[in-house]
Amino acid sequence: MLVHFRLTVPTDLTDAVREVLLTHDCATNVTVQLGVVARPEGDLLECDAAREGAGSLLTTLKRLDLDKRGGIVLTAPTGTPFLGARELEANTPGHPDDAVIWEAVEAKAYDGAVPTLSFLIFLVLAVVLAAIAVVTDSSVLVIGAMVVGPEFSAIGSACAGIALGRWSLVGRSLRLLVLSFAFAVVVVAVLALLASVTGMLTVEEVTRPRPNTGFIWHPDRWSFIVALVAGAAGALALAIERSATMVGVFISVTTVPAAGNLALGLAVWDRGEITGSLAQLGLNIAGMIVAGTLVLMLVRASWPSLMTTAERMFGR
Repeated sequence: MLVHFRLTVPTDLTDAVREVLLTHDCATNVTVQLGVVARPEGDLLECDAAREGAGSLLTTLKRLDLDKRGGIVLTAPTGTPFLGARELEANTPGHPDDAVIWEAVEAKAYDGAVPTLSFLIFLVLAVVLAAIAVVTDSSVLVIGAMVVGPEFSAIGSACAGIALGRWSLVGRSLRLLVLSFAFAVVVVAVLALLASVTGMLTVEEVTRPRPNTGFIWHPDRWSFIVALVAGAAGALALAIERSATMVGVFISVTTVPAAGNLALGLAVWDRGEITGSLAQLGLNIAGMIVAGTLVLMLVRASWPSLMTTAERMFGR
């Protein structure tokens, strides 16, 4: 698996950047086009790099201040069916599936902390589904609400912010979590009140025993353990860009279902439902942030050595 580098380079940096690309062990297909960049004026240099070594190449380019004075664009080719690519990957330490490009992690983290309209809509829809799951005691709808919920992007952003020392990012992420959940819960609580007024919802439907969904507002030690495991898995998936694993995280932690139960508890003003839901919600978010941060710190500190050890133990 290769990463394509497209570099917009000021003329006075071209020779230095060209030398870096030609001498770096993980780079190939180096091309130089002089004077073709119109804005900002400069030269265009491109190369393909083994994903395992892309992070070190990017670090070297940033030491030349190319990220400040020029432009760096990374893309992932859909395929690289040539012998040189396979040889480059074989000769670069590590495996492409384990590669971490911290600049990409940081960029995703900042994107995940933005309070977009789509984030709020998805969260409201997820909490609506969760509330319906509570009323109907449907575990299937609970899973659906977990999948729709977008909250892990903000949780992952908080983890990355702590691990990378970007405290403004941490603040933005936590603010997004608090305000978005508060907004979604209030919206669904209002809808539940309207449903109660029109006879669609009764207090008994919310407070009766629910064998299939009662767990979402009864936090215990296992809730926290699940949150720790899910946070660790989600943070690792964020670092190595495993979207399929992220979906598994979405359906393992009861943040959104707890918010749905909280909204209904507020609508019928049942203190047990309210306090239990708040405890579950807070426990899950705290557990994921703690575990996710620890995993990202571990990856940042010792991931290359861990990859080397894994290769020795299990082979390439």
